[in-house]
Amino acid sequence: MEDLLELYQTMGVSPAVYAYGEAVLERLKERFDAIDRIAEYNQAKVLWAMRKNRVSAACFAGTTGYGYDDLGRDTLERVYADVFHTEAALVRPQIVCGTHALTVALSANLLPGDELLSPVGAPYDTLQEVIGIRESPCSLKEYGVSYRQVDLLPDGTFDFEGIRAAINEKTKLITIQRSKGYATRPTFSVSQIGELIAFCKQCKPDVIVMVDNCYGEFVETIEPSDVGADMVVGSLIKNPGGGLAPIGGYICGTKKCVDRCAYRLSAPGLGQEVGANLGLMTSLYQGFFLAPTVVAGAEKGAIFAANLYEPLGFRCVPGAEEERHDIIQAVELGSEKAMVAFCEGIQSAAPVDSFAAPYPSDMPGYEDKVIMAAGAFVQGSSIELSADGPIRPPYAVYFQGGLTWCHAKLGILMSLQKLVDAGLASI
Repeated sequence: MEDLLELYQTMGVSPAVYAYGEAVLERLKERFDAIDRIAEYNQAKVLWAMRKNRVSAACFAGTTGYGYDDLGRDTLERVYADVFHTEAALVRPQIVCGTHALTVALSANLLPGDELLSPVGAPYDTLQEVIGIRESPCSLKEYGVSYRQVDLLPDGTFDFEGIRAAINEKTKLITIQRSKGYATRPTFSVSQIGELIAFCKQCKPDVIVMVDNCYGEFVETIEPSDVGADMVVGSLIKNPGGGLAPIGGYICGTKKCVDRCAYRLSAPGLGQEVGANLGLMTSLYQGFFLAPTVVAGAEKGAIFAANLYEPLGFRCVPGAEEERHDIIQAVELGSEKAMVAFCEGIQSAAPVDSFAAPYPSDMPGYEDKVIMAAGAFVQGSSIELSADGPIRPPYAVYFQGGLTWCHAKLGILMSLQKLVDAGLASI
């Protein structure tokens, strides 16, 4: 399509980079078809839950103040619970981000003297201050909750013997991070998570298992709550918000765990009875409805990125041929300069702030400087086209999102173009 090539050239993509991308795409048709089949299943699952719970126009009405008798809020939580196959759900705009959702879930279900165990190594950077691995006021450590972790084996698999030895009488809650975060380890499949949960429950049947589900929702046809997780937790400005949710987070799980989370989020005795929706219901419902298709497009973008970069000598996690379990694609670029060039390409492909120049800077909750490219309609929304990473070896950038596959494709081509222009990659 000559007109399309001409338009891509106008935006800065050279014919050589475009042709290289088209050659890569030819090899991906079968994989993309498989992703579309998963999206179709998940779309039907969401639609079924909305029909079952009789979602109506009345659910979109805004509420303020206490938010008593909020039909839209309460119905949305039943929809989430049905999609995730859990007893209860807490889905609120008052949860400001994924880290906040995880903090609510942890602090609600851990008491002084309890121990938190991570059997998958160190958690994501922002959670380290929540736990107290890095000192912070109001951390779990400050309130008397201890922490223990078992690192993954060198091949990225679970150290079952180490986990067995770490679980003790104080172990109250086990946290499993599904996605890789700012690490270059594998993302775990739902099946692998189920195996780990079963092992932990065998060691201690009453232990609570929480899964940080960020970036993984709707990538597979099942979720960690289908394989034994007591809580699954995530952000609405990632996968389940479908790019339309302007804020929010969710916690789905057992009624006992979710009730405690609601008391922690609002106040003991109030729980889920309060919390106005502030007129956001249409966006939260519609975003959730669109999420399976949006996630499918983002996953295609991640696969395209790996197949674009790996043949050029850059290590990609997951690898180009590996099965996917989230929407994140890590590309090890080898230098700060290359990270900046990559992010400049993503930013220049954005619909918002395309003229801005990303650069490394200090960020709240992170120990290293971080570079972020995100010209998004919702600030910080990583289901939208974005890329980021800490400035530290192996200088990996984490690419994710794209509200449409076409936009994800353009963004990754622009990232490669910037590296080619800077003499940091050749095709």
